[in-house]
Amino acid sequence: MSNLAVTDKSERLPSIQAEAATIMSIIQQVAMSPEADIDKMERLMAMHERFQAQQAKQQYDDALSQMQEEMPVIGERGGIKDKNGRIQSTYALWEDINEMIKPVMAKYGFALTFRTPRNDRGIEVEGVLSHRAGHREETSILLPVDATGSKNGVQAVASSVSYGKRYTAGLLLNITTTGEDDDGNGPAAVTPRVTSAQAAQLAMLLEKCSDKAKAAFAGIHGKPTAVEKAVFDQVLAMLTKSAASNEAAQKAGEE
Repeated sequence: MSNLAVTDKSERLPSIQAEAATIMSIIQQVAMSPEADIDKMERLMAMHERFQAQQAKQQYDDALSQMQEEMPVIGERGGIKDKNGRIQSTYALWEDINEMIKPVMAKYGFALTFRTPRNDRGIEVEGVLSHRAGHREETSILLPVDATGSKNGVQAVASSVSYGKRYTAGLLLNITTTGEDDDGNGPAAVTPRVTSAQAAQLAMLLEKCSDKAKAAFAGIHGKPTAVEKAVFDQVLAMLTKSAASNEAAQKAGEE
């Protein structure tokens, strides 16, 4: 994020808070008056509530735009097979999505919840993305019971709910996954990535490495969250060695 964006936000929040305080001050003055007009009070309260809602929406939008810059790309480890057992298309498992997005959402004050209201037409899943400022956005999808394969009744419902969570979370957070569905024309490549905890571990070590090592890492992997799970141990060992070597070189230079 640029310094301009940070400055703009820091200047805007005190201004918003000052406006809210002014409105509340007017309401309090009217309320203390012995000739208080109830209709006027109600109009002022309605104006204050609208202003609060606008504040919350603005803070939600600001936080969402920042959060999306850090939202990880998630590998697709799930596969849909044809009758011959061949993978036709792939998808990201909900447990992978949930593990990767929760730390990022928490950092920016978001929470993602789901509801499954009764619906005679099928399985309805509602996703709700809430921000600590008070604003929330919702979306939903109506699905049939997933009776594919040899699932029993409970497993069929659970499968549909899991799909609904993936779908609504993707819409609300604009989640990107690797190995996008190719409409069943052939199997897409599935490349599992490191977990959020593993990515954080790599990032901490990378900060201790030299600029040359950082550039080499970026050229091969891009960023820590994009490291393939299969090479995690190898990358971890290399970064550990590189960080130790850089620290030793810095100490030698100080002497």
